[in-house]
Amino acid sequence: MATLLSVNVGMPKDVPWQGRTVHTGIWKSPVQGPRLVGRLNVEGDGQGDLAGHGGEIRAVLVYQLQSYRYWRKQLGRDDLSFGIFGENFTVDGLPDDEVCIGDRYRIGEAEFEVTQPRVTCYRVGMRLGEPTMASLLVAHHRPGFYLRVITEGRVRAGDAIVLTRKGPEGLSVAEADALLYLPDGDPAKLRKALNIPALSPGWQQSFRELAAARLPVQEPGRPGTQQPGPEPAWPGFKPMRVARIVPETPTVSSIHLDTIDGTPLPEALPGQNLALRLAVGEAAPAVRSYSLSSVPTAGGYRISVKHEPHGKVSSRIHTALRPGDLVDIAGPHGTFVLEESTRPIALVSAGIGATPLLAMLHRLAATRDPRPVWWIHTAHDRAHHAFAGETHALLAQLPHAHEHIYYTSETPRPDEPHITRGRPTATSVRAMRIPADADAYLCGPLAFMDDLGGLLRDQGLRPEQIRTERFSALPAINPGVAPAAVTRPHQPPGPQGTGPLVTFARSGITTPWSPAHGSLLELAEACDVPTRWACRTGVCHTCITPLVSGAVTYTTPPLQPPEAGTVLVCCSEPVTEAVLDL
Repeated sequence: MATLLSVNVGMPKDVPWQGRTVHTGIWKSPVQGPRLVGRLNVEGDGQGDLAGHGGEIRAVLVYQLQSYRYWRKQLGRDDLSFGIFGENFTVDGLPDDEVCIGDRYRIGEAEFEVTQPRVTCYRVGMRLGEPTMASLLVAHHRPGFYLRVITEGRVRAGDAIVLTRKGPEGLSVAEADALLYLPDGDPAKLRKALNIPALSPGWQQSFRELAAARLPVQEPGRPGTQQPGPEPAWPGFKPMRVARIVPETPTVSSIHLDTIDGTPLPEALPGQNLALRLAVGEAAPAVRSYSLSSVPTAGGYRISVKHEPHGKVSSRIHTALRPGDLVDIAGPHGTFVLEESTRPIALVSAGIGATPLLAMLHRLAATRDPRPVWWIHTAHDRAHHAFAGETHALLAQLPHAHEHIYYTSETPRPDEPHITRGRPTATSVRAMRIPADADAYLCGPLAFMDDLGGLLRDQGLRPEQIRTERFSALPAINPGVAPAAVTRPHQPPGPQGTGPLVTFARSGITTPWSPAHGSLLELAEACDVPTRWACRTGVCHTCITPLVSGAVTYTTPPLQPPEAGTVLVCCSEPVTEAVLDL
């Protein structure tokens, strides 16, 4: 029979780490005597990062004596005392490959339910002084697991652990962990995971996303169809000629680009970007990504650029670029693309966010797509409504098109029933009658996409049916790190590197690589480029970033390689000049 060997608690504290402060509760120590276990945690215990740990679903973390013995031998250490893995309960028995999600156990006066494996997190490596520990826990199938408290009560070291109910589907903790974090997951096990009510909501969502990517369905292009990712159009940058520049509004111009040798250009997918590299002053050339705003022809591409008042590259394009000039272009890239399907489509944008959706509309019109299509766009006023005539003409070519335009600062004319003053509201979106099975594509300011995404979800669209594209950097994810003053991205401090140039395209930073930085993630952090990470060892894929051009190598091979055209910045470094969509 399994036994509770130790009850370990610890309150969150601030810990210095790599020049930053981490607020964490991973420092746990054994306590004597009985302890009350409530809905949220063990008496005297706390968690520093409630987004990833703690709460009702992750109230108690369990780790096993057998895993302690394994790691003592594997790591050659004799200082691994109970609680050092951050667990609340150290147990004899309950191995990860036998305990199943949904199993229930009685310990002392309390009853518990297994909800998920341990979250892969850098803090366990910080606690043990083993930076790759998060990766090792997954690779060696020894993650440990969380419990939800079904019945509150007191527990103490020495209590027997009694199985009271087996979970449905028989999916073990180790199998669930491998299914999420390791390659070549068994589709049958993935289907099992989707049928376990006790599984935590976060893991349920992750498995739904996996199912959408891995489990085939009958209709091509619907979520679930396995489709290969787009291959890079060409390696690195190549020169293209500015054929003409067409003003669209006082602040938006379209730049038409042709090849310089007449060779056909590879077809781009509707919604993809081009990366443009342009000399600006005496600094290193700057790189920016701009959405293709029409279906490309064999000889040319079109991008449309808004003149931002403080944008170095957009200012250069609008004030200095002329027909006949040569610019360096990296081929079409990006995963925000129009998918093949028979489902209705909603194309929702604000301002310059119309550009990738306009390319999608061009494709739909070119094929006379029979599906219902909703075009919903918000602009400041008529003068700043880019592509108004173009989109109206394209929609007229579709048999079931619905056009809804909003001007925030101008009243429409009486003969324009498709234009409304103001912004989309819950009432107006409901009146559009967008079907719940529609695919929605959103592009615009973050607040706009959050608002409209919420309105579409209220109409019955599932989150996986709503795809978004943003032009600015994603918000940082740095779990547990204490907030610091926001600093604009800048060159890294210290001596300049001598390695390949690394460009963070969304942040406008280009800098030579230096081995002083252990990874591309550490270089980005040194430049105060907003970053996203959790494990820092290539397991969780939180740091996955599109690689616009160039090549990297992995200093720590990830357990599951990312998709083509993307890179895990937490464990990679450049081997050639590299441009990252970060």
